Amino acid sequence: MKSAQSIASINDFVIKFANVNGSGSASANELFARAIMRMGVPVAPRNIFPSNIQGLPTWYEVRVSEAGWLGARGGCDMIVAMNPQTWDRDVASVDAGGYLFYDSTKPLPASKFRDDITVLGVPLTAMCNREYTDPRQRQLFKNVMYVGALVALLDMEFAVVEKLIVDRYRGKDALIQANVHALRLGYDYVRAHLPCPIGLTVKRADAVGDRIFIDGNSACGLGAVYGGATVAGWYPITPSTSVIEAFTSYCRKYRTDPDSGHARYAAVQAEDELASIGMVIGAAWNGARAFTATSGPGISLMQEFFGLAYFAEIPAVIFDVQRGSPSTGMPTKTQQSDLLACAYASHGDTRHVVLFPENPYECFTFGALAFDLADRLQTPVFVLSDLDMGMNESLCKPFDWDDSRRYDRGKLMTYDELEAGKDFGRYLDVDGDGIPYRTIPGTHPTKGAFFTRGTTRNPYAKYSESGADYVYNMERLRRKFDTAKNLVPAPVLHAASQPTAFGVIHFGSTSPAMAEASALLEADGIHVDTLRVCGFPFCDEIMQFIAEHEQVFVVEQNESGQLRSLLINEGEIDPKKLVRVLHYDGSPITARFISGRIADALSDRKISPIRKVAS
Repeated sequence: MKSAQSIASINDFVIKFANVNGSGSASANELFARAIMRMGVPVAPRNIFPSNIQGLPTWYEVRVSEAGWLGARGGCDMIVAMNPQTWDRDVASVDAGGYLFYDSTKPLPASKFRDDITVLGVPLTAMCNREYTDPRQRQLFKNVMYVGALVALLDMEFAVVEKLIVDRYRGKDALIQANVHALRLGYDYVRAHLPCPIGLTVKRADAVGDRIFIDGNSACGLGAVYGGATVAGWYPITPSTSVIEAFTSYCRKYRTDPDSGHARYAAVQAEDELASIGMVIGAAWNGARAFTATSGPGISLMQEFFGLAYFAEIPAVIFDVQRGSPSTGMPTKTQQSDLLACAYASHGDTRHVVLFPENPYECFTFGALAFDLADRLQTPVFVLSDLDMGMNESLCKPFDWDDSRRYDRGKLMTYDELEAGKDFGRYLDVDGDGIPYRTIPGTHPTKGAFFTRGTTRNPYAKYSESGADYVYNMERLRRKFDTAKNLVPAPVLHAASQPTAFGVIHFGSTSPAMAEASALLEADGIHVDTLRVCGFPFCDEIMQFIAEHEQVFVVEQNESGQLRSLLINEGEIDPKKLVRVLHYDGSPITARFISGRIADALSDRKISPIRKVAS
């Protein structure tokens, strides 16, 4: 069955695999994505999976883009439909002119297909039943067979996939031979029975360069190592657990004494989230660089400890890998929904430093930077990733590090200064930036000690309920927060090719889709300046950007427009000037969605909240 107008594209399409969780398909799907990348063509894979252990539908989307677009595009050009439960939904998701690949062992009625797509059937189950007797082998090798079939259909280089299998199972010849055999079965069947290649093809290119392929959580873990962290207190929670797993793995390699074999780090799984942040604060007070990794529910539970660290002025780093919320929410879906919870975490007048990386490279660099900022500002620092960035591998430039760089420990009173009688007021602002001096326990045997508590005190850490002392302390904390404006990463501006009255503000994992959306808008004659926010508190350049534009769209992945609310609150912005572009169904935001909503709003100039509930 073939569409009259099939999509034809080289190195620019989206393929989605529809499988069942626990079927072993993840390994085969990743093999397919990596093979395309080995051919020099950038890919952006995304794993869409349920929160149960086994049996529910799962999808794996591979964006192929020689142009280098790494954000979700929207729609798909081919579906590999391997799950009967989701057949109707999967077939409906294919763009007109696209392709449907399926297991044709069991005949299906014509009503199960579409006239406007090309149908490609391969009897995978029948082939496996003839070839294998073990049920598990039949399932696993069926996955490898459909990869072989796709290699033929897309005109990929068979040798590249074969080499990947050899690399994966090096030293296990039996596994190599079995997987290559299954790959060849699928490949040969298509070459003998189906017209190939189809309109979607992969041709060798040189567009990957020296970029690396890594997920954001691993990058955060490595950033913590380079940032000097030696203590991690944590409690498992999706989707942040692999941050600690990565940190521990890297520490085993780099923080283990080569002579004694003793660990020079501590990664302690606590009994709950409250205990984990308590461990972090205690370790940091004692001078260690310490952090935790969590998600929205953990952030909620840690609130009172955040207030203690803020008011007692103890450095700490919190990696928050955001997910669908509130409550338990959607543990395996992505959102940007913890901005307000982190920016104003705890009760009373608290404001926290928050960093917004856009990709794994910045998960590494911002992750390392967070420890310097926490020490220098003597305060908790939040690094906000999300599930899409954290758990999906992505291409990014290689990590770099200046070996001459030294940790910024901030204002530490030394033994010699204390011995010489230098005035030490733990909460005393000596130079107007709001940051006091601190001592690390053990600096001096008799001088420099102070009580650490969450109650009010005077500049010399003596308990006080004086209103004047409280006002002094709160105004000093505000000055410190203002100091942080010039320490967090600066926003990134991309100016349109011609002057425009319209701007877009975005942050985090929205950025790859936003970059492509800008190109789509410009191709349609719509020009917008874009500004990527990289940190909170907001610097003056952000407010200036808003002032210079007639209307500013704020693109984010939550229901309530939290970045917009922060901008209005902190910059005293007229709410009418900031237009919501909100996507919050748990899937990554797409270039098509962003460009479509902005174009619709500007076409009739009816500027009103623009919302997204479902794809």
